[in-house]
Amino acid sequence: MANRFVLNETSYHGKGAIKEIASEIKARGFAKALVCSDPDLIKFGVTKKVTDVLDAAGIAYDIFSDIKPNPTIENVQNGVKAFKESGADCIVAVGGGSSMDTAKAIGIIIENPEFADVRSLEGVAPTKNKCTPIIAVPTTAGTAAEVTINYVITDDEKNRKMVCVDVHDIPVVAVVDPDMMATMPKSLTAATGMDALTHAIEGYITAGAWELSDMFHIKAIEIIAKSLRGAVENTDEGREGMALGQYIAGMGFSNVGLGIVHSMAHPLGALYDTPHGVANAIILPTVMEYNAPATGEKYRDIAAAMGVAGTADMTTEEARAAAINAVKQLSLDVGIPADLKDIVKPEDLDFLAESAYADACRPGNPRETSVEEIKALYQKLL
Repeated sequence: MANRFVLNETSYHGKGAIKEIASEIKARGFAKALVCSDPDLIKFGVTKKVTDVLDAAGIAYDIFSDIKPNPTIENVQNGVKAFKESGADCIVAVGGGSSMDTAKAIGIIIENPEFADVRSLEGVAPTKNKCTPIIAVPTTAGTAAEVTINYVITDDEKNRKMVCVDVHDIPVVAVVDPDMMATMPKSLTAATGMDALTHAIEGYITAGAWELSDMFHIKAIEIIAKSLRGAVENTDEGREGMALGQYIAGMGFSNVGLGIVHSMAHPLGALYDTPHGVANAIILPTVMEYNAPATGEKYRDIAAAMGVAGTADMTTEEARAAAINAVKQLSLDVGIPADLKDIVKPEDLDFLAESAYADACRPGNPRETSVEEIKALYQKLL
């Protein structure tokens, strides 16, 4: 069996990297950009850091900001319309997963108009053409949407998130500048950072994992474990570490899949608008316990990467417990809630479990599961 690996054509990393946006647009011969960014980033001047670069270089652009935290089918369709009306030939996506996911869906539909209904993009859609060129500029250290072939759009009518996987949607350029992340509030830094850790851990144990992806994931766990507490306190070292760690995690999981932590988190975002990173962080330790029997010695590696001492002398069960406890401690230290009591309504459990089981991330889980077992995991978190 051949293992496929897909990454950006180009990526820039480090302070001041956003200056390269203008040079990339000019070098690629683009005439005008549609800047996709959410209203809060525009309100607080974060998007302006990028548009200032475009202005200084004399690059024309329009701004599209009809983007919700969990972007919807309507957001995407409005974005397609805005792109066509703008006369743009590229997209600059500025933001977290919401802005970048919206940009990916817009870009795919522009070049593959037969998928204009958006719903037909769910899963692995048979698109034929690469999306409109995207330059992705993350403002959160978590989703790694700038380097993945995945995006998630909410279907409001069905109260569910659609996971879309398409090699044609990956941005041509990723610009990972920690300065773009410096204004994130502590709570968002914590949530997106735990999302990145979930990517790395799920990617490391997923059914599709192999040596190349393992290399990225274990390094990502190490960097995130060392950096997240500092990032929450807004230290330069913490921000820079998280900017790199989340990207490395994205390089891995985009190519091998995830598991039921994400499957269970997606319905919470669709039904309750729960921040994705918070949902992942709450669910992760419980699912790690559930998956442990199907992970061999991998939790020993995770524990060591999390900074746990003496893992080589532990039994398999001790190493597994150490990895889970290290994740719980990090989550606690950055202020993530311990359970879903304030989020989930018991009467929604059947719907949540069925939605999670149907989610595109579920087949990657290392342990076979069922609707009933997923429901029991939700119940355990109440």
